[in-house]
Amino acid sequence: MLNARNILVFTLLFLAILGLGSWLIENPLGLLRNILVTAAVIGIIYFIYRRWFSKRRGAGSTEQRAFLKAAKQSKKRLKKKSTTAKSHRPTVSQLSKKRSHRKKSSANLTVIEGKKNKKNNRASF
Repeated sequence: MLNARNILVFTLLFLAILGLGSWLIENPLGLLRNILVTAAVIGIIYFIYRRWFSKRRGAGSTEQRAFLKAAKQSKKRLKKKSTTAKSHRPTVSQLSKKRSHRKKSSANLTVIEGKKNKKNNRASF
């Protein structure tokens, strides 16, 4: 079932396709030039928009740069680990030496009793 809005949209699309087709037949270089100029204007507007808003955000761009830097470092570290793991496999004694040098966590963790299974004595409304 077509309503008035759908009929209007289809009519506009049909007229646009008809106009582009006739323009393509009559003046193909003019159509190509018009499309290129439109694409260039849109590209310039997009470039200015991205530049202007990336400076205005401030903290967001520095966070993004920090994230990208950390990602690069992580990739380098994983790459080094994969190359060293393939060429040199540590023995059991070397693994035990590495484990002994680890620091123990100094965090004092305590368990807080919850009230999950206790019933509430509230008045029902």
